[in-house]
Amino acid sequence: MGLVLGVLVLPVFVALGAPSVALPALGRALSVPFGSTAWVLAAWSLTSALAMPVAGRLVTRFRPVRVLTAGVVTLAAGSALAAVGPTLAVVVAGRLVGGAGAGATVIAVFAVATALPGAERARALGVVAAASATASACGTLLGGAVTAWLGWRAVLAIPVLALPLLLLATASTFPDDDGTGRAPAERFDLLGAALLWVLAGALVTLLQAHAVGLPAPVTLAVGVAGAVAGVGLWWRVRRVPDGFVPRRVVTARGLPAAGVVGGTVFAGYYGVLFLAPSLIEQATGVGALGAGAALVPAAACSVLAGRLVAAAGRFAAWRTAAVLAALTTLGVIVVAAFPGPVPVVVGTALTVCGFAGAQAVLVGLAPQLVAAPDRDTAQGLLNFAIFLGGGIGPAAVAGLSAVVPVPTALAVLAALPLLGLVIGLTRRPGA
Repeated sequence: MGLVLGVLVLPVFVALGAPSVALPALGRALSVPFGSTAWVLAAWSLTSALAMPVAGRLVTRFRPVRVLTAGVVTLAAGSALAAVGPTLAVVVAGRLVGGAGAGATVIAVFAVATALPGAERARALGVVAAASATASACGTLLGGAVTAWLGWRAVLAIPVLALPLLLLATASTFPDDDGTGRAPAERFDLLGAALLWVLAGALVTLLQAHAVGLPAPVTLAVGVAGAVAGVGLWWRVRRVPDGFVPRRVVTARGLPAAGVVGGTVFAGYYGVLFLAPSLIEQATGVGALGAGAALVPAAACSVLAGRLVAAAGRFAAWRTAAVLAALTTLGVIVVAAFPGPVPVVVGTALTVCGFAGAQAVLVGLAPQLVAAPDRDTAQGLLNFAIFLGGGIGPAAVAGLSAVVPVPTALAVLAALPLLGLVIGLTRRPGA
C-alpha cells in the first residue's frame, strides 16, 4: 500500500522541484524578472495549502478514492494550462489550478495511509515521505533534462502523468472505507473557508509585493484584506465552533505547534530550492541540465530520512521533528554562508532531509492529537499549515532578495526553521 501511495504522489512532488530548474529559462522566454518567477512555485504551494482543508472535509463525506480522482483530474488540467500559457499570468493561473488538485491528492493519499493499523501506517507514511522528497529532489534533474531537451513548457506539463498513474492504481487497490470513526456530513462553511483563503493569499502576496513591483495602493488593499480576513477568521472560529476551521481541532493540544513546525521546515526547504539551481548555474556556468544533475544527491538523503521516520516511535515524534528542523536550519545557513556549488548541494540536501521527514512525522502524529471523527479535518488543516510554509519560503526569499543580498535573505529565512526547532524541543516527548 505504501508503494502504491508513493507512486501516486510522484507527479505531485516532481511539480515542486522540477520547475525550479526551469525558472531562469521561463523568465527569459516570457521577459520577466527572475524574482517574479517565484510565483510559479509559490502559487502551487499556496493553492495546495488552501485545498487541503477542503479535501479534509470532503474525505469525511466521501471515500478517499473519490477525492483522489477529483484531485488528479484538477492537477492535470491546471498543469496543461500552465504548459501552454503565453504569459506569466496564465502560467501562474494554471499552477494555481494544478496546485489545488495536488493538495486534494495529497490529503486523499494521507487519508488512506493513516487509516492503516499502527505499524503499517508508519511504514506507509515512511514510503510516502521518501517518495515525495525523492520526487521533489530528483525533479531538479528531470526538470533540467526536460528543459534542455524539450523546453520549460514541457516541465510544467509533467504532472499530467498523474492521470495514467491513477488508472494503474484502481479503486480496488484501496481498502474499503465504511465510514467508521468519521464525522457525519455537515453544511460546508463557505465563509470560514473564504476567510482562511484570503488570509493565506494576502500573506504570500505581501511577501512578494516588492519583487513583482506591486503598486502601493494594491499592496495596501491586499494588506487590509488580509487583516480583515484574520480578524474575521478569529471571530468565525469563536462564533461557529463546528465551522470550516473547527475550534476543537485548532485548539487541540499539540496541533498548532505541529503546524508551525511543519510550515517553517517546508518554508526553509522550498526557499532554498527556489534559489539553488540559479546559484549553481551562476557559479559553474552549466545549464539547466547540469544544475539539475548537481542536486540529485539530495534525493538519496530523502530516502534515508523516510526510512528513519518509519522507524521512529510515537514518543519520539517531537524530538524527531526538532532534529529535522535543525537539519533544515543548518542547510539554509550553509547555502547562505558559503558560496559555491558544493555548499549549495550540501545545504539543499540537508533541507530535503528536513522536509522529507517532518511531514511524515507530523502527519502521523495528527491522529493522536484529535478525536477519531476529526482525523481527516485535522490532517487537512495540518497540511494546510505545512504547504502554506512552502508558499511563504520562495515568496519571502524573492521579496527579500529584491532589497538585500541573497545571503542576507537566506539568513532571514533560516529564522523560520529555527523557530520550528525551538518548538520541537520545548514540547514534552509524550505530548
